[in-house]
Amino acid sequence: MTGTDVQKEAEDSGPSGYAAARLRLLTEEARSGPPRRAALAELTDDWLTGLFAAGAEGLRGASLVAVGGYGRGELSPRSDLDLLLLHDGSDTKAVAALADRLWYPVWDLGLDLDHSVRTPAEARKTAGEDLKVQLGLLDARHIAGDLGLTSSLRTAVLADWRNQAPKRLPELQELCAERAERQGELQYLLEPDLKEARGGLRDATALRAVAASWLADAPREGLADARRRLLDVRDALHLATGRATDRLALQEQDQVAAELGLLDADTLLRQVYEAARLISYASDVTWREVGRVLRSRAVRPRLRAMLGGGRAPGSGKPAAERSPLAEGVVEQDGEVVLARAARPERDPVLPLRAAAAAAQAGLPLSLHAVRRLAATVRPLPTPWPAEAREQLVTLLGSGRPTIEVWEALEAEGLITRLLPDWERVRCRPQRNAVHLWTVDRHLIETAVRASEFTRRVSRPDLLLVAALLHDIGKGWPGDHSVAGEIIAKDVATRIGFDRHDVTVIATLVRHHLTLIDTATRRDLEDPATVRSVAEAVASEGTLELLHALTEADALATGPAAWSSWRGSLVADLVKRVSAVLAGDAPDDPEEAAPTAEQERLALEAAATGSPVLSLRAQTEPPAGQEPSGDPEPLGVELLIAVPDQPGVLPAVAGVLAMHRLTVRTAELRSLHLPDGVDGSVLLLDWRVAAEYGSLPQAARLRSDLVRALDGSLDIAGRLAERDAAYPRRRGVIAPAARVSVHPAASRLATVIEVRSQDAPGLLFRIGRALEDAHVQVRSAHVSTLGANAVDAFYVTGPEGAPLPGDEAAAVARKLEETLRG
Repeated sequence: MTGTDVQKEAEDSGPSGYAAARLRLLTEEARSGPPRRAALAELTDDWLTGLFAAGAEGLRGASLVAVGGYGRGELSPRSDLDLLLLHDGSDTKAVAALADRLWYPVWDLGLDLDHSVRTPAEARKTAGEDLKVQLGLLDARHIAGDLGLTSSLRTAVLADWRNQAPKRLPELQELCAERAERQGELQYLLEPDLKEARGGLRDATALRAVAASWLADAPREGLADARRRLLDVRDALHLATGRATDRLALQEQDQVAAELGLLDADTLLRQVYEAARLISYASDVTWREVGRVLRSRAVRPRLRAMLGGGRAPGSGKPAAERSPLAEGVVEQDGEVVLARAARPERDPVLPLRAAAAAAQAGLPLSLHAVRRLAATVRPLPTPWPAEAREQLVTLLGSGRPTIEVWEALEAEGLITRLLPDWERVRCRPQRNAVHLWTVDRHLIETAVRASEFTRRVSRPDLLLVAALLHDIGKGWPGDHSVAGEIIAKDVATRIGFDRHDVTVIATLVRHHLTLIDTATRRDLEDPATVRSVAEAVASEGTLELLHALTEADALATGPAAWSSWRGSLVADLVKRVSAVLAGDAPDDPEEAAPTAEQERLALEAAATGSPVLSLRAQTEPPAGQEPSGDPEPLGVELLIAVPDQPGVLPAVAGVLAMHRLTVRTAELRSLHLPDGVDGSVLLLDWRVAAEYGSLPQAARLRSDLVRALDGSLDIAGRLAERDAAYPRRRGVIAPAARVSVHPAASRLATVIEVRSQDAPGLLFRIGRALEDAHVQVRSAHVSTLGANAVDAFYVTGPEGAPLPGDEAAAVARKLEETLRG
């Protein structure tokens, strides 16, 4: 048959009619969700049945079978068609002609097609060799032709699956784990793959396959609704993009939310996360049950009876061994269950006691136990009894096992019953590339990290509870630290802490960002900086807790939020604040004596009239901080002494940008030279790191700096040429730069803070704009989190005094215009 004949047959079979009906169905606002998917599958069935009837005239022993998602009757707008042309092998030539009559019309309409032509024996053989084929055949559904042929294949495939389940299910579990490793967890991703990520549609299909094996079954409550919700989102994504995609990209989330009638993209993500969390939890429970059943089957009955200690009363089954863990809580078959004598309806502390025991033992809470607790336990009195508070602290301090136990409690609604304020942060997305987790998962991760620091503080209980609550204000209007302080007071009081402890927890929540923000964005040599932190924390005990919370919070955020360099800055600040709280006044920065090396460089610069610099790697931890394993470089210390002159900051920043050096922190101050030495010298003490490759030689840096200062090196032109050499890539449009003035941050200078998208040459542009504004930069504090830069500049007027308010505001406006231009 020629291509022209195939095309004519396709037209005779009505592809244009099908296309028109399909378009009407997809644009029909009154029908969406499962009804539309089922209607689209039915419409496609009718069209394919017509194609089959026209092409199979006189042919017997053949049938058309839908498999996979199409087999389940779940066609999204851009789903591919998974089809199997099944035949008995009696007339392969006629079957090949029929395949042409079926496949070509599908391709001509631009639909994706996954097709195969096999006999039942070939289909079973391929399924035995390829697990993905096997999973697709489990959902086989007859469309047209010989119904008996399809039915016999379905029966045989299901029998094969059940017979081979002990071998195939571990293979399926490994496949799911490998996919999760590649794609991540759907419940935390900002741009998730609805199908492939853990907790997505592939995992929901895997749970159906486990149930079909009759070996184990998933917790069914809510599972169908979670799967339906993800399918609805995928439908809306297909309609919004016009593409067969499962990736919910940031730029499409608002449109998808509108398509579904949701308030905004955050509401959309929260619904996706809730569905994914339910599927993930069901997967954990199901695979645990599969493992238990397979282990049980692997033990010979006689040996199992010996290990089980006889048989359970009134049954022929071996009695499972039960080991006590806590009052009302025992271990059985590798899970934590309730003791036979436990009475949840009379013991309101039992959920926390069981959870703490499970986390301490590193064991999962059994599904049956959690559901029984959720159904029968009474609410805790207010304030909580001491045991409940202690069990919560024990749970939070158990390290990594806390996460799985907490998720089990949350899956059955027990967390929001214990802590009603948790509902606002549950599954709440964080639209910040630095954050790895949703708000609630970040809070638990922070508690896990804080459990590693409980030996560093005198009140580990306050540290752990503050870690759990530090972002509890997210989801409320305004500053989440301010809102969180109010909520933390209420929660800590309800939990049963006394007035003093409640105040400490509230202070930790209110100021959980104070140390990291101050250390990376403020001049630690300025007495006002240190005094402001001392006034906020008020006591050395609170400072100790805040230091540990700061590190735990940063580690729980993501790799971009913490480093040895940030740790050294925070430790330095804590040391200074501790001295003030102990009664020692901070040194005046104008009186701080230069080091021997700084003085040597300054004298050389004064004598030669040109810049002098040195580069030195920093690997030593700050004072008071214990070294860890292999020393991580804190960056490279770049010391530059330059005869006082205009344009030093942009010149240095520009040269470093040309050499692809990232500036981590930058300080600039004027040095008083010894008596008898003429002139004035500026000292720059910076920390830098190479973007990639090795550091440039100091002589090369000095040479370029000399040229930059005398005007013979066109830095702006060189940076522009380099940017033009790289192709522009599409991406999310970054928010506009924001520049603000903080008049109370220092008595010695005006603090101007810049928040912007990080980019090569950013510090050069800022420095040049400040030079154009005729202000002097006393010091600069550079902080980069992911793609965001937060830089603070201490500036003065030409006479060295802070800027008047209106002048400072004008400088900030001009700088903001420069960065937005």
